[in-house]
Amino acid sequence: MSFREESGSEDGRSSSAADLKRPFLHTGSWYRMGAGGAGGSGVMGSRQSSLMDKMMMSSTAVIKETAISAFLCTMIVALGPIQFGFTGGYSSPTQSDIISDLGLSISEFSIFGSLSNVGAMVGAIASGQISEYIGRKGSLMIASIPNIIGWLAISFAKDSSFLYMGRLLEGFGVGVISYVVPVYIAEIAPQNMRGALGSVNQLSVTIGILLAYILGMFVPWRVLAVIGILPCTILIPGLFFIPESPRWLAKMGLLEDAELSLQVLRGFETDITAEINEIKRAVQSSSKRTTIRFAELKLKRYRVPLTLGIGLLVLQQLSGINAVLFYASSIFKTAGLTDSDLATCGLGAIQVVATGITTWLLDRAGRRILLIISTAGMSLSLLLVAVAFFMEGAYSESSNLYHIMSILSLVGLVAFVISFSLGLGAIPWIIMSEILPVNIKSLAGSVATLANWLTSFAITMTANLLLTWSSGGTFTFYMLVSVFSLVFVVLWVPETKGRTLEEIQWSFR
Repeated sequence: MSFREESGSEDGRSSSAADLKRPFLHTGSWYRMGAGGAGGSGVMGSRQSSLMDKMMMSSTAVIKETAISAFLCTMIVALGPIQFGFTGGYSSPTQSDIISDLGLSISEFSIFGSLSNVGAMVGAIASGQISEYIGRKGSLMIASIPNIIGWLAISFAKDSSFLYMGRLLEGFGVGVISYVVPVYIAEIAPQNMRGALGSVNQLSVTIGILLAYILGMFVPWRVLAVIGILPCTILIPGLFFIPESPRWLAKMGLLEDAELSLQVLRGFETDITAEINEIKRAVQSSSKRTTIRFAELKLKRYRVPLTLGIGLLVLQQLSGINAVLFYASSIFKTAGLTDSDLATCGLGAIQVVATGITTWLLDRAGRRILLIISTAGMSLSLLLVAVAFFMEGAYSESSNLYHIMSILSLVGLVAFVISFSLGLGAIPWIIMSEILPVNIKSLAGSVATLANWLTSFAITMTANLLLTWSSGGTFTFYMLVSVFSLVFVVLWVPETKGRTLEEIQWSFR
């Protein structure tokens, strides 16, 4: 794997070298209105002054504050994770209707459900290189197209072949989205808001899941598939009204565009000199070597962040969260709850609220302490669930103790989802996007995202079998993983709150 970077002074690049690095797709240059001729000036002070005068005459002059600009950009790209969550939640409320309408077997529907993971693995592999060569925004546009086609294929499906094709296409788009959105948010957000804005990614996923659960109770599965088109249909035009990542633009040698993008993100009255210079220094440092090979990932400055990024994303899935969410209805039935669909919607709503609290806390409390609280809470709640399921087997269904154990298992499951949402749900994606050095981000980010989806696939495929074998034994395994996650965080995960991306990456050298 090779990443082309030019060495030498930032002002001495040849035009041919710059052309080689110019991205294949560079959209959203609306913020350059009136500044199109500034490309060759190179004098930041005068350009910044002229920008103020010219931009005041355009509609973009309303974007004056850092919070407003970065927040609006985040809200637009958050449509991608909503699509991500909607895809994940779609199969739960539609299972019985799809099976009866198309005459599928349980195994055929299980294949349909798991194919999104297969497509996401392919998308994860491609996501780093796609975002490297066409940019973060271009990648989201590319990812939106198969999502739209996939939902259309499902809505018009007459047999399993169209269902499978649609699910694979959706999965590919989701795989790209799951890497690109947290990276884009981390690269545009100011350091004092990066945690809160970064957690919007996971919050949007939970909102998408909840929407699929709720709407699936009231509309037919074909109509629900058509509704699934909406997030990406809105996302595509929305991408034309937000700036590209300034760090990616600088990495591609488009320093003029990088400065303009950062100025829009921080507000036209903000002095961005220190921040843009730090970005340039980081890009120059990473440009000294023109090729990054897999063997070089063993170096400490690459090995440590890569281990942390992959470790957290793998442990996130090994905790069993997808097993609980995907099979919530059957787990609730096992626990003795009659209206399992309503309980599943309630669980989705709890996850949204808990993730929203995390969004508010991240830049106040920090990543590390929330991860410790999250993994400790998950360990205790899973221990309660495991003990409750083991104890249920010792009593008859008519006894009071059996019903008490059922209530305890439900309380434990709710506590598990809340604990997961407070830390391990959102923070691994944030930390992955923060700690990976710019010159290995596409390679390492693809590997970390692929590891997450592989683990998700393994957990989803084995959960039903394990729950049939022993509910108590299954949750005991998930509890042990959560305990290991707690140890992993305490011993190795650093705090990244209040530090620039460049400071975080320099700390691993």
